[in-house]
Amino acid sequence: MKNVYKFYNNSGWKNINNLTRDAELFEDNRKYAKKYVSKCRRRILEFIPKKGINLLDFASGPIQYKEYLEYSKNFKIRHCVDFSKTAIKIAKKKLRNKGKYYCKNILKITFPNNFFDCVVSLHTIYHINKSDQEKVIKKLLNISKKGAPVIIVYSNPDPIIKKLYSIFFKKKKTNSLYFYPHKLRWWKKFEKHAEIKIYCWRSFSSKHQKILFPNNIIGKYMLDILYYFETRYPHFFGSFFQYPLIILKKK
Repeated sequence: MKNVYKFYNNSGWKNINNLTRDAELFEDNRKYAKKYVSKCRRRILEFIPKKGINLLDFASGPIQYKEYLEYSKNFKIRHCVDFSKTAIKIAKKKLRNKGKYYCKNILKITFPNNFFDCVVSLHTIYHINKSDQEKVIKKLLNISKKGAPVIIVYSNPDPIIKKLYSIFFKKKKTNSLYFYPHKLRWWKKFEKHAEIKIYCWRSFSSKHQKILFPNNIIGKYMLDILYYFETRYPHFFGSFFQYPLIILKKK
């Protein structure tokens, strides 16, 4: 996990040609994918309460996409937690006095139990050491109110595309960031503490999306069709494709 810390405290949030290094490496920024990508980011809004006081944005980063700002529009305070000083500095400029900011490991921050009306965490939990992920989830549940949604974009370690991809392409060794997604059945261990549902956030990683969907009008229509089926069958796409949306509501 040290390389995650190093990346986001050095080059990760540097802005080059209107893109952060993070967005350049991990997002599909192509012209004809923009509409689809934006709609996927807005899927979170379906599960966020229409009103509340405190929203926790765990590993907020610099709140780098305009869609992310929408998450807290109906809340009084957005609490941003991130270990990157650069990310917190940029988030402060965007939220100003509507935010509170914590540049610290969440396990070392003292929040009251039953405090948050909603918790959002995108692409974060699977970058945490595999032995600490359970502790973090339990803390997020403890500090959220009963019935408040804890919304997590996670990664499926065994998506359908991975099996197909391995048939046609050899796996290349890369110096990637620390990454450990548990199998989706791992989430069942929280059933005593929360109601758990799995939906689709997005079907493919940016790498696979760029291979499968061309950057032209045909690719745009293909992504429109994909979005329709993701919305029509959210549990299927959430269970068998790349990025599930995990919704936990404390009992």
